[in-house]
Amino acid sequence: MAAVRFVAIGDSFTEGVGDELPDGRTRGWADLAAQGWADASGHPIQYANLAIRGKLVWPIVEEQLEPALALKPTHLSFNGGGNDMLRPRTSIRRIADAFSQVLRRCDEEGVRLILLSGANPSPQLPLSRVIQRRGDLLSVAVVGRVQDRPDVIRALNWPDRELSAPPYWSPDRLHMNSRGHHRVAARVLTALGLTPPEGWWSLPELDLDPLGRRDYYREHLGPWVRRRLTGTSSGDGRAPKYADWVTLTPASG
Repeated sequence: MAAVRFVAIGDSFTEGVGDELPDGRTRGWADLAAQGWADASGHPIQYANLAIRGKLVWPIVEEQLEPALALKPTHLSFNGGGNDMLRPRTSIRRIADAFSQVLRRCDEEGVRLILLSGANPSPQLPLSRVIQRRGDLLSVAVVGRVQDRPDVIRALNWPDRELSAPPYWSPDRLHMNSRGHHRVAARVLTALGLTPPEGWWSLPELDLDPLGRRDYYREHLGPWVRRRLTGTSSGDGRAPKYADWVTLTPASG
């Protein structure tokens, strides 16, 4: 079996924000899927994750894609556009162009693309109808760019209605919690033709205290608005958590 070298690029969705471990580390679906890949295949894999929270789609492509390809991966996962959709005057076509650019470069380098759409947070957000409409349009546009490419591995989360439900989301309502990240990881492994661990599709519901409206606006929405007004990002100054290969061995081994 050929060695697997899997690199992930993207924003907070791929970095794993919302799935914080007791020691403070951020895990997320990509880490889970990478370890699940090693476990299901019975072989070690190489894994890197260059995703940075808060990134718009084109900065992801401009800052992460070439360093990721320089690692000579066999597989590259890409998702972006979630942060773009939260801004006015978003160009769906320009976001979809970023996906086409990633596919083109993967083709040139002989890398298999794993294409993800993000989960849908709109039911629990302000301006939910606007975000829902933009996400629907983006999903159609991106899938249209790969409709004649059966070799592209698809793990599409936006249409998953169950994943939109509050039990899969963190108190900030923008990022999935551990339960949500496990469900996405299960979808990725299934798309790869592997069997995810039993229960990943729907772990027991987490015991989270829901924030009241006032707490939500003070602790989450307010800081997000301030970052927009000041032109700053939650990812400013952050480095990728795995900028180079780490080796993941099967749990049984």
